[in-house]
Amino acid sequence: MSTTVKKIRIAKLHIKTGDTVKIIAGKDKGKSGNIIQVFPTKQRAIVSGCNMVTKHRKPSPGQPGTGERFEMEASVHISNLMIVDPKTGTPTRIGRKLVDGKLVRYSKKSGEIL
Repeated sequence: MSTTVKKIRIAKLHIKTGDTVKIIAGKDKGKSGNIIQVFPTKQRAIVSGCNMVTKHRKPSPGQPGTGERFEMEASVHISNLMIVDPKTGTPTRIGRKLVDGKLVRYSKKSGEIL
C-alpha cells in the first residue's frame, strides 16, 4: 500500500506582518491599521483596530461568576487590503523585483522598496 501526500501550494501574499494597510471593502472600508497576524493558507489577515467583533466568555469553574463580553479583531480577506505607500501615504499596488539577487517588494506608485 502506498499513501500519497498532497502538498498544498501557498501563494505569496502582498502583505506581511507589520505592514500598514487600508481596508478597501466591507464594513470598515476606509480604515487603516497595522497587520498583526497573517494566515497564508486561509488568505486572511488581522488588522489592528479594524473588523471588531464581540466575543462572549462563559464563567469557568476556576472563576465562577466571571462571564464577560469583550471586543477583539476578526480576520479580513487579503483581497480587501491595500498597502499604504510610505512616501505618499496613499494605498498602492505592490510589485516584486530583483535587487542584489534578492526578490523585494516595491510600491507601484512611488517605486520605493518596502
